[in-house]
Amino acid sequence: MSAVQGQLPLEGMPRRLYSCTPSRLNTWLDCRRRYRFTYLDRPQPSKGPAWAHNSVGASVHNALAGWWREPYERRTPLTASILVTNGWIDEGFRDAEQSGRWLGRARDLVSGYVATLDPSDDPVGVERTVATRTKVIALSGRIDRLDRRGDELVVVDYKTGRRPLTQDDARSSLALATYAIAASTMMRTSCRTVELHHLPTGEIVEWRHTDESLTRHLRRAEEIGAEAATADERYRELVPQGGRARPAGAPGERPSVGPAEVPAEIDELFAPSPGPICSWCDFRRHCAEGRAVAPDRQPWDGLAE
Repeated sequence: MSAVQGQLPLEGMPRRLYSCTPSRLNTWLDCRRRYRFTYLDRPQPSKGPAWAHNSVGASVHNALAGWWREPYERRTPLTASILVTNGWIDEGFRDAEQSGRWLGRARDLVSGYVATLDPSDDPVGVERTVATRTKVIALSGRIDRLDRRGDELVVVDYKTGRRPLTQDDARSSLALATYAIAASTMMRTSCRTVELHHLPTGEIVEWRHTDESLTRHLRRAEEIGAEAATADERYRELVPQGGRARPAGAPGERPSVGPAEVPAEIDELFAPSPGPICSWCDFRRHCAEGRAVAPDRQPWDGLAE
């Protein structure tokens, strides 16, 4: 039983649930300072430039979602290619030549992938928001695709990164497991299978959960949520109205927003977790510890070139 579950609410007062997404929970685990900058400081500290690999991923996801919304007769590889072109996000690339080259790659990825699909096999949901709640958390998230296979539902997640995937990626994903739980709850249909579809290789990595493994993931989500909720409450007690943002940047530069001014207790409670991932943090400019342990990256360095 988690600490929050073990506490009794005040007489007559309902327990306030911690509202979260899998991304919020994972951010708490990865780096509490990034969590604070993302979800608590208001106004939010200024982020760095857009990442080109994120632009590729978002463009591909948007095109795949759009493809399923087309009439059946238009669900072709050519339509997929057109959707990528029309929705291309041109941010973070070194120059127009690099952006154009990756646009061509993204078109090939999406058109090649949809060529393996049955256009008449309508998914149960595309970019479908699902939600579930326990006595501790109110969790929601958006599934790339939700299929029906026989009498069961299957969670499908698209991946466009350069790293090959393993079965452990599907098995250990808190997001996929909680999506399966939420989909099953909302639609009153069994959902235990989760799939990662890696477009660069065409590989599909599958994991079939048991009731026990899904319960473990949900209990883990509750534990993280209870921990983060306690920290959130302390932040709000000591930093009224989200704090006051500090100006950042040199004179003459475009004004930017720095982190909120917080007492030492909050700075310690939301301490950073320095490591290699700090090179890719949107809030790197505001974190001396992260800059000290990981090198700067160009916005296009995440591309597989």
